[in-house]
Amino acid sequence: MKVLFITPPFTQLNTPYPATAYLKGFMNTLGIQSFQTDLSLEVILAIFNKNGLTRLFSHIEDNGLDLTDNAYRIFAQHKKYIHTIDAVIGFLQNKNQTLALTICSGGYLPEAGRFENAEDLDWAFGNMGTHDKARHLATLYLEDLGDLITEVIDPYFGFSRYAERLGRTATHFDEMYQALNQDDSWVTITMKSILTQHMHTHMPDLVCITAPFPGNVFSAFQCGKHIKSLFPATSVAFGGGYANTELRSIFDTRVFEFLDFILLDDGEAPLQHLIEFIQGKRSKEMLKRTFCLHHNTVTYYNNSPDLDIPQREVGTPDYSDLWLDMYLSVIEIINPMHRLWSDGRWNKLTLAHGCYWGKCSFCDVTLDYIQRYEPVNAALLCDRIEQIISQTHQNGFHFVDEAAPPALMRDLAIEIVRRDLTVVWWTNIRFEKSFTPDLCRLLRKSGCIAISGGLEVASDRLLSKMQKGVTVAQVARVAQAFTDAGIMVHAYLMYGFPTQTVSETIDSLEMVRQMFAEGVIQSGFWHQFAMTAHSPVGINPAEYGVTNIGPEFGGFAENDLFHLDPTGADHEKFSTGLKSSIFNYMQGLGLDEPLDVWFDFRVPKTKVNPTFIHKILSDQESTPFRPHDQIIWIGGVAIELIISPVKKSKKNPDAKEYAEIILSDTKSNYSLFFEHKIAQWVIATIEKASPESGQKYTFQKLKSDFETDCEADFSTFVVSDAFVLWRERGLLIV
Repeated sequence: MKVLFITPPFTQLNTPYPATAYLKGFMNTLGIQSFQTDLSLEVILAIFNKNGLTRLFSHIEDNGLDLTDNAYRIFAQHKKYIHTIDAVIGFLQNKNQTLALTICSGGYLPEAGRFENAEDLDWAFGNMGTHDKARHLATLYLEDLGDLITEVIDPYFGFSRYAERLGRTATHFDEMYQALNQDDSWVTITMKSILTQHMHTHMPDLVCITAPFPGNVFSAFQCGKHIKSLFPATSVAFGGGYANTELRSIFDTRVFEFLDFILLDDGEAPLQHLIEFIQGKRSKEMLKRTFCLHHNTVTYYNNSPDLDIPQREVGTPDYSDLWLDMYLSVIEIINPMHRLWSDGRWNKLTLAHGCYWGKCSFCDVTLDYIQRYEPVNAALLCDRIEQIISQTHQNGFHFVDEAAPPALMRDLAIEIVRRDLTVVWWTNIRFEKSFTPDLCRLLRKSGCIAISGGLEVASDRLLSKMQKGVTVAQVARVAQAFTDAGIMVHAYLMYGFPTQTVSETIDSLEMVRQMFAEGVIQSGFWHQFAMTAHSPVGINPAEYGVTNIGPEFGGFAENDLFHLDPTGADHEKFSTGLKSSIFNYMQGLGLDEPLDVWFDFRVPKTKVNPTFIHKILSDQESTPFRPHDQIIWIGGVAIELIISPVKKSKKNPDAKEYAEIILSDTKSNYSLFFEHKIAQWVIATIEKASPESGQKYTFQKLKSDFETDCEADFSTFVVSDAFVLWRERGLLIV
C-alpha cells in the first residue's frame, strides 16, 4: 500500500502547509509507505524561472493579446524580468543574500503597478534594514508578474490562493463544475505535468488531497480530475479545512466525478479506515466520517465504533520529501505579525487538539477541530520538537493552536529551558489572566517572540455577548505583560458583530488607539464579522438580534451565511477607515488625531475616557500566589558567596551577618544581598528552582522550606525589598 499526499496550489510560499506532514507522520506509525508533495511551491518554481518567463512572454507576443497599460509596462521590460528572475528567486530562498544591496540601490528590478502603491519603507526598515527592504521589493516584483498572469494567462491566479471566488460561499457546484470542464490554463497545465511526474515516480494506490482554504479547492479538484483520468486504478480522497467546515452536508453527485472520498475532521482515523477498506480489510459501512457515492447517491458513512487516534499516538510530523530549502521568504504586507506568516521557514506543530475555551459565539465551536479538546504533554511535545529540528534543520516553530493553553505553554517553556533547546516560536492565545508578567518572562526565555490574540470588538458589552471570556481591561494588562517581556503582541480586531452600533465601533477604535499609544500592542488587523453555519450565531441568529437570510443551500458548500442586522450599524462602510487607522497606528502615526480623520463621513465622538487604558495599566491588579504555583529560576548561576563582617555592640546587640551572592547571567554579573542564613537558603533554592533540576518546586514548598531553614516569618520576607529584587532578577512564580 502506497499513499501520496498533495497540497494543491496555492497556500503559502514560505513554508509547507502542515497537513501532509502530520498525516505522513501518522502513516509512519502504521508502517505504511507514503510520500508528499507541495504543488503550491513546485508550480510557482516551474513558472517563475528564466525558461518559464521566456515561455510566458512568448505566449503573449505570439497571440497578440490586448494589454492594459500596466501589463504593457511589464511586457516592455520582459528582457529585464527574464534576466533577473532566477537571481530574485534565489535571493528569496536565502541563497544569494548579497543581492539585497543591489535591489535596494534601485535600477535593478523592473517596476510596474505594485511599486506605485508601495508603502512607506523608511518606517518599516529604517537605514539598516537592507535585507528586509530588499525582500519586500522583490515581493512587489513577483506580484507585478502575478498581475500580468492574472490579466492575460489565468484570471484565477494568485500566489496564496487560486480561484478563491469559486470556492467561497459556493453553495451550488454549478460554477465550479463549469470552470473545471473548461480548457486548462497555462497554470493548470504546469500543475498537471508536475503531478503526472509524481504519480509515475510513486505509483500510489491512494492519493490524499488537502484543501485548507477556498483558494486551493479548485486546483484540488483539478488534481483529482487528472488522476482519475490518467490513473483510474488510484483512489482519490479529499479532506482538510475546507471539507471540515464547508462540505458537511454535501449531496451533489457531480463532485465525485473528481474525487472518490471526502473525509471530515481529524484525518488519522478516517484515513486508516479508508486504507483498510481499499485493502479489503473493512466494509464500506464501517468507514469513519467519510462521504462517497453509493448507487449514484452521496452517502455518509460513520458507523465505525473505533475512537479517534489519541494525540499522543499520531506520531511526529514528517517533512521528508518536501523541498524545504526551496521555499520563498517574502514580505507581502508591512505588518509585523503578517510578516511572520510569509517570511521564514516555520515548522508547524499543535500543542493541543481543539480549543480549551470553546465558547466564542462567532467561532465554529460545534465542529470537532474546536470542540474536542485534547492536549499533549510537554515532554512528548519537546520530543517532537527535537525530532523535527533534526529533520528540517530549522528551529522556528509556529504552534498552530486555535488558542494555546496557558498551563501547557508554561510546562512546555520549562521543558524547553530544561533541555537547553534553541527554539524560536509564536502562537495564538486568549488574553487570559493566567498570562502574568512572570509567565510571559518564562515564555520569552523559552524562545517565544510573538503572540496573536483576539481583542475583537474592544467593547465589554459585545465581548460578553460573544462569550469571549475577557474584558478590555484584562486584554490591556495581559498585552502589557507580554510586551514588557519582549514578546510582540498582535491583536485580532473585529467589526460588524451583530447589534454593534456606530458608537460602539468608534469606541472600539478608541480603545485600540489607546493601546497602541501605550505601546502594549504592536500589530493589529481589522476583520469584518462573518457568520458561519457552525457557530452559535449561525445556528441561533435570532438570539443575537440578526436574521439569517441565506444563501440557499444547493448541495455543495455550506458555511458562510448572509444576515441582516436591523439594530446594528452599516458595518461595511467602516472598513476603509478602520484599516487606514491601524496601518498608521502601527507606524506610530495619527495617535493624537481625532478619530473622525479616518472616515469620509461623519461619525460620533467617542465616549471612552482618553486616559482609560493608561489608568488601567497604572493600576495593575496584584495576583495572589497559589500554593501549587511553580517556582522557576531563570536569573543565572550563583558563582560566589561573600559574607560581610558584622560588629555587635551594646547599641546593636542583635546585628545580623549579611552576605552577598554574586550571580552570572547572559548579560553581566550582579549581586543580591540577604541575611547570611537566608542567603544560604537562596542559593539552595536557586538550585531547586532551576529548570535543569528537573523537579517541580512549588510556592507552598518554598514557604515551608524558608520557615524551616531560616526560622523566620515568610509573610514578612515576601514583601521585603530583597525578595522583590530577587524576583525582578529572575525568580518566577508561575
